[in-house]
Amino acid sequence: MRALIQRVTQASVAVDAAIIGEIGSGLLILVCAMQGDSEAQADQLAAKIAKLRIFRDEAGKMNRSLLDAGGSALVVSQFTLAADTSRGNRPGFSQAAPPAEGEALYTYFAGAMAALGIPVQTGQFGADMAVSLINDGPVTIWIET
Repeated sequence: MRALIQRVTQASVAVDAAIIGEIGSGLLILVCAMQGDSEAQADQLAAKIAKLRIFRDEAGKMNRSLLDAGGSALVVSQFTLAADTSRGNRPGFSQAAPPAEGEALYTYFAGAMAALGIPVQTGQFGADMAVSLINDGPVTIWIET
């Protein structure tokens, strides 16, 4: 699985101009299931993100995890993270998991984050979504299992 995480002070996702998910301080997690991924990769990714020490401690150093900071997660599916730009000018997305598998792993991943004790909001798989955020730092990190 692939994820692009952004530390945020707030983030929201809307479908048809209606907000369907919204968080305050925490992480916006754009996630993509790749061909061959399984629940094991989703569990691995969730654990890594939850424990990644990218939040400031009392001294201002990035030394606290999402769990330590008590933040939330906004999990948004984004198949375009599978983009292959190695040839030509039009990205290919054939490495992404098929839609049914991608949706199942996206839903599983969001549940795995929640099972770790993190408040989770989600987007809508396959929808045309508008994502708004205030990136804190900015801190943006690419993670791949």
